[in-house]
Amino acid sequence: MLRSVSSKIIGRVVVGVGGSPGSLEALRYALGQARRLEATLIPVLAWQVPGGDMQTRRVAVPEYVRILRERAQQELLSAFDEGLGGLPQDVRVEPWVIRGPSGPVLVEAADRVNDLLIFGAGRRGRIRHALRAGTARYCLSHATCPVIAVPPPTLQSQIPSQLRLRLGTDRLLHELTHSH
Repeated sequence: MLRSVSSKIIGRVVVGVGGSPGSLEALRYALGQARRLEATLIPVLAWQVPGGDMQTRRVAVPEYVRILRERAQQELLSAFDEGLGGLPQDVRVEPWVIRGPSGPVLVEAADRVNDLLIFGAGRRGRIRHALRAGTARYCLSHATCPVIAVPPPTLQSQIPSQLRLRLGTDRLLHELTHSH
């Protein structure tokens, strides 16, 4: 028998944010849950140094890492503008930018039993599945709190993957679905 989740049980809604249409859909869903549960919304953007940490060790450039972190922070704030029209005023929001792979970062951020972890499930193509399934699988198998995987927007699933890859349609889809 399933029990309904009340605001006394869930204190924080942790959501993975990355700027893709699926990620923005997850952000919108997480905001709705945070409102309903009267919980704190914690959007998390995981970032990594291109080439990995070995590249950073070979070239000691703390300035480069600082710039990448600032860029990640800006990307997180931009996700609110693109997905919600700005930061919500009716919910407590604590944006986090954490360096590391998405799965471990999200599980680490949602480390309380009264957290709710939400992320975009991504598109169901073979290539995308191979690239992104690791995050979903990691979160589902390692999280110590309830987890919700939000399916991608309907419009995203109707565009053939070859066309999406050629046109870079994640941004195009976002512009089509959020133009004012």
